[in-house]
Amino acid sequence: METLTRATLPATAMAAFAATAAFSLEALAAPEEYKLDPAHTYVIFKVDHVGYNQAIGRFNEVDGSFVFDEEEPSISDLKVSIQADSVDTNHDERDEHLRGGDFLDVENYPEITFVMTGSEQIDEQTGTITGDLTILDTTREVTLDVTWNASEPYPFGDNYVTGASASTSIDRSDFGMNYGIEGGMIGDSIDIEIEIEAIRQ
Repeated sequence: METLTRATLPATAMAAFAATAAFSLEALAAPEEYKLDPAHTYVIFKVDHVGYNQAIGRFNEVDGSFVFDEEEPSISDLKVSIQADSVDTNHDERDEHLRGGDFLDVENYPEITFVMTGSEQIDEQTGTITGDLTILDTTREVTLDVTWNASEPYPFGDNYVTGASASTSIDRSDFGMNYGIEGGMIGDSIDIEIEIEAIRQ
């Protein structure tokens, strides 16, 4: 083992300082940008159908990004865009009705958007995200309950992936979508579940 002499001490100190500085820079650079993986991101909704059951649908085209700091953990700058005409309830006639003026009016309002405005951490794995949800050119504040599932190298390929689950509930009448509420044909309250896989950029 090399003995630390007066000559080697400055070099050793400089090496330690460099290592500390590199570690500090790495810590400062911890937040990373992620983009949603459209093949593994699901936006699912449930709504009461005449009191018989919960009708279930999804949107097939979802795009978005966010910044995530795995060390904190914390999320910021979340933005999501959904193509309204990608609505899918496994019934062609119903889907066309949903795309029309009684519901999503996709010809005039092709996108549904969510832009994050704040967040609150509950524990290491869970928290809430608050943001502005815009449907039919009407914007309302919505809070998502979020669970961080994992952040790790993907088992297929070279990507590094973060996975999360989120849920919320909205009243569609808040966005001017009132068809079928009177008489209890279709519920006003819509439960939304979101399953996310996002790829680190």
